[in-house]
Amino acid sequence: MEHRPLALRRRIVAVAVVLCVLVAAAWYVIPQASLRRGPFWGSTERRAPVDARAPEGVRIKVEVLNATRTTGLARRATLHLRDRGFDVVETTTARDTRDSTLVIDRSGHPVWAHLVATALGGAAVATQPDSSHYVDVTVLVGASWRPPAEPFHP
Repeated sequence: MEHRPLALRRRIVAVAVVLCVLVAAAWYVIPQASLRRGPFWGSTERRAPVDARAPEGVRIKVEVLNATRTTGLARRATLHLRDRGFDVVETTTARDTRDSTLVIDRSGHPVWAHLVATALGGAAVATQPDSSHYVDVTVLVGASWRPPAEPFHP
């Protein structure tokens, strides 16, 4: 008779351990999911659309500067922005290197600079009006920027 209560206690302990592990896993997974999925999981943060585009009928002139040692990164950013309707008028290399991407409003249209920053997956935005550049937005592509994956067409 004494073996049954011991076996029952072991089962109860095993079930309790499994429940604790499941609760701990849920405690970790739910906040992570809310960061990825937005308001559905309880996040109150408003997110800009990931695939921001230039407004229809508006020409936003952009210059893209590669501020890294990675060859071709400005070209990839140029193609990405052009696919989204931005008019990239110049692509060149910056004098100094940067770790993070910076989008600079040159024409007094901060909304346009934020659209470009959003189209690049999020970047810092600064305002430095400069009419001698003849562009609306300057992008300094930093080393942390990763071009989005391109579709595979066999």
